[in-house]
Amino acid sequence: MIYLTRRECFNAAHKLCNPNWSDEENKRVFGKCANENWHGHNYELFVTVKGTPDPNTGFIINAVDLKNIIQTHIVEKVDHKNLNLDVPFLKDKFPSTENFAKAIWEELQPHLTATNYQLHAIKLRETENIYVEYFGE
Repeated sequence: MIYLTRRECFNAAHKLCNPNWSDEENKRVFGKCANENWHGHNYELFVTVKGTPDPNTGFIINAVDLKNIIQTHIVEKVDHKNLNLDVPFLKDKFPSTENFAKAIWEELQPHLTATNYQLHAIKLRETENIYVEYFGE
């Protein structure tokens, strides 16, 4: 089995707050991330597919095709956007990094399944010190 990973970068803002909680409770749990004026991140997204190389090309997927799929279905929809307000695939979802990674998987998975490869993992880096990985359910 071969694993191929593509990295893409984008910027987005969000706010972490539970609307059922008081401002004090949100600040206690989410700290600066509950800032009423939002806050932003320079995200790094790593998309990994796994599969068997095509005997004619040596690729499991053409890297340009993988880039275009990620750009079309994720980056163009989230770059310089407010994750709480502007991204349809995050509507009614709490925009934590964990939920964001899962939503990215759900957006990409239908476009990254073929006879010789499939989506293997999403790694979403929010800061230098925090990232999540999602491998599907």
